[in-house]
Amino acid sequence: MSSVNDINPSVDLTVRIFDNFYQSTIDVPVNEYDVVYSFFQSVFKDPASAKNLAAVFFRISIATGIPIETLMTQVTGQTAIQVTNTLAYYLNGLRSPSTLLGYNAVATPNSYVARNVAI
Repeated sequence: MSSVNDINPSVDLTVRIFDNFYQSTIDVPVNEYDVVYSFFQSVFKDPASAKNLAAVFFRISIATGIPIETLMTQVTGQTAIQVTNTLAYYLNGLRSPSTLLGYNAVATPNSYVARNVAI
């Protein structure tokens, strides 16, 4: 999904996140990336998941306009399930309503509408 290209610290102090799926590139400060990546690595224990979630976290920050520090204070101290729910909340705000994340309930139509639909 996404990959991280660490830049030479003597030349540039940013991390460039490449997202091949969305064909996008995000430049973020190294210190912010390290904080976010280490948080996700401590919560999820899988380096690949932590790397992908850090990239998604920065996409959420840019898309919503919420500073990364504010988002980090919201998820600090949460369990893995709570962090997943928080990320699903923000991602659902960016996605189409027909492709919401984190919902298992089957949508049942109104009975008056359902009987007018021919199968």
